[in-house]
Amino acid sequence: MPDLPPTTRRSVLGGALAGGLLAATSSTTAAATERDDVVPARKPGQKSMIGVPFEEHDVVRIGLIGLGNRGMGMLPGWAAVPGAQITAVCDIRADRAKKAADQLVELGKDRPAEYGGSADSYRKLVSSSDVDFVYVATPWEFHYEHGRAALLAGKHVGVELPIATELHQLWSLVDTSERMRKHLFLMENCSYSRNELAMLRMAHEGLFGDITNGHGGYLHDLRELLFSPTYYTDAWRRKWHMRSIASLYPMHGLAPIAACMDINRGDRFVTLRATSTEPKGLYDYRERFIPKDDPIWDETYINGDLVTCLLETEKGRIVRAEHDVSSPRPYSRINSLAGSRGLVEDYVGDGESGARAYFEPDHSGHTWRSFDSYRDKFDHWLWKKVGDNPDNPGGHGGMDYVLQWRIVQQMRAGLVPDIDVYDSAVWCSAVPLSAMSLERGGRPVKVPDFTRGHWAKSRPGLDSPESDMPPVR
Repeated sequence: MPDLPPTTRRSVLGGALAGGLLAATSSTTAAATERDDVVPARKPGQKSMIGVPFEEHDVVRIGLIGLGNRGMGMLPGWAAVPGAQITAVCDIRADRAKKAADQLVELGKDRPAEYGGSADSYRKLVSSSDVDFVYVATPWEFHYEHGRAALLAGKHVGVELPIATELHQLWSLVDTSERMRKHLFLMENCSYSRNELAMLRMAHEGLFGDITNGHGGYLHDLRELLFSPTYYTDAWRRKWHMRSIASLYPMHGLAPIAACMDINRGDRFVTLRATSTEPKGLYDYRERFIPKDDPIWDETYINGDLVTCLLETEKGRIVRAEHDVSSPRPYSRINSLAGSRGLVEDYVGDGESGARAYFEPDHSGHTWRSFDSYRDKFDHWLWKKVGDNPDNPGGHGGMDYVLQWRIVQQMRAGLVPDIDVYDSAVWCSAVPLSAMSLERGGRPVKVPDFTRGHWAKSRPGLDSPESDMPPVR
């Protein structure tokens, strides 16, 4: 195995040096907000989006930007939601837009407008008067650009993970959302997973007692896909392992734990510190499976296999969030929550759901019990109404469609979104903050208060009261 490259300051900027695709900014504002202790003041007339409902829509007209694996995978779900209509599709590769339009016609839907062929094609989609909601599923380095452009065009926006990779970008999205009075949020499908939503209800019902700690993350062996010549177009995801030392994608495990702790709704993250192992996995996989004459052998990987973030909350709770996509292992989001009365551990292989529980006074004898009965008792209404619906086209066990259905329902009924721009920003801040902490030798860095002081007040979130989809007229 070749010697590992030395870590330098330029290698830990959390994506700012994204192979020329993301230009590092030198403006005073950007430089200031890259400090972990800066909370920029609101501009005059700019107001919080907390508690702001969507305007009611009879039909939600959706525009899709990015039609690779994720974008095309979500297309059938959007098409299946009652009262939703895909009116526009866009990809820099025009043939993908045509393929998406053809698929919608095959599903019996009206043919959407097609945009593609250039890097600026998305601007035509976000400017369209025939689009209410923009769904962004492009590579990570374009999420900020596409999401902000949609906000500036007066559209609500759902962005795949992460919404941005830099602190100044996260602040920019918060401010743009507030200024334009439109919602931007993370398409955090795992927050709508059945176990996660049941755990959230259990937390709010007090089964855990006083919650003290949680453990989540994204542990997924992606080595074969990272080295696939076709799965990630132009190897965009593998390139992130060549340009940053950071926790690149911890949100799937971090977000559900944050929801159980009412982060931004009574508690907040205050510090983050990160550790990283050496980058061994991709080098080892290349050594064993990639021909020696392949240009991939010119690549240098710097991101650690396992990057761990330790976050502390204002109330003294601890969350451990992990990211590892380059080691051989079964898939896991960990999804563990603990308190003074008991705990749940997911992804351990016990019971139908793959989770186990131990709660007092129900349990004794230091023996694990199955989580299944708790999940049945505390099953979220969304899963009873939508998750088990025969019309659910699936997608990651059905949670993709639950998320899509809920977004459209909220927009059609004029409800407040379960996930807002402040939740999205704090969850995604683990990406740049982990890079900052690692740059400082693993010392803690401050987590910005994206709510600007509104975090302490309890308010509804993912544990929402039951409501119906408005009838389609």
